[in-house]
Amino acid sequence: MREVPTSEFTRNFGLYREIVQREPLAVTSHGRPTGYFVSSVEFEELQRYKSMVQRSFATSELPEDEVRAIAKGRMSARHDHLNALLDEE
Repeated sequence: MREVPTSEFTRNFGLYREIVQREPLAVTSHGRPTGYFVSSVEFEELQRYKSMVQRSFATSELPEDEVRAIAKGRMSARHDHLNALLDEE
């Protein structure tokens, strides 16, 4: 990924607006990235991807009624041998 200092980015925004259509650009300050400039297509793809990702959570955060409902769940009859293991307590 190409990197460009903020001052250079500001002076030549038009040039970098064209470049970003082909590749993302890291905008740096004092040698460290402070942001990224990407095409609208790439940004929209990222937004779609983020909306599809399931959020994870700790099981301890589940309400008690959901824990009970999960515990009562069983697999289809073809997996009765596994259901039997769940019943062994």
